[in-house]
Amino acid sequence: MPDPAYEAVTRAKNQARSGNPEGAERTLEAYLRTDPHNNKVRMVLAQILSNDLKDRRGALLQLDIILDIDPDDIDARKALVTVLKVEPKNRKEADGHYRQLTDRCPDDVELANSYAIFLKNQMLDFKASAEMYEKALSMDADRSDIHYNYAILLVKEFKDYVSAREHLEAAVRTDPKNNEARTALERLMKKKFRGETEKKGLFGLRK
Repeated sequence: MPDPAYEAVTRAKNQARSGNPEGAERTLEAYLRTDPHNNKVRMVLAQILSNDLKDRRGALLQLDIILDIDPDDIDARKALVTVLKVEPKNRKEADGHYRQLTDRCPDDVELANSYAIFLKNQMLDFKASAEMYEKALSMDADRSDIHYNYAILLVKEFKDYVSAREHLEAAVRTDPKNNEARTALERLMKKKFRGETEKKGLFGLRK
């Protein structure tokens, strides 16, 4: 026997892909009237509202409903943060959800990295951002992008050029194709470590 929820989601996704997100919304809303506690279907509706219809308010409403039904739904809370943090006016609310998520998912490196970026760019809490970058790197020391982002924070906000150099070197070492990190390291060496560059060469510093 066909699964009505699966059929509704499949039809809605096909409608959205074919350029009819309004039809996809109607399909899912019609299904949810018969099964209002189906969070999987409601999550798809939230995604279509946010990504295809650019209706953030509608997406937030759906995500709030999911969390009312199941406060432990991690995916819904992550999606809620993703939508909330777009608007600066929502930064305090987004920060509250980030705190809950990092408490519940202490080993999630992507979450830690995302929160570090949010703390730096939107909360302007540079100390907390640095701590979160450290936490992310403690889980995955080979993430070139995290080393690079942390290095930029260290340069701009802490003027800690030695630590920044170490993280830029790690970024290049773990991903030689990270041209942003390579360029940033070259610039940092020329500005702050010119003598060492002339004596040892740019990449003869730390093996």
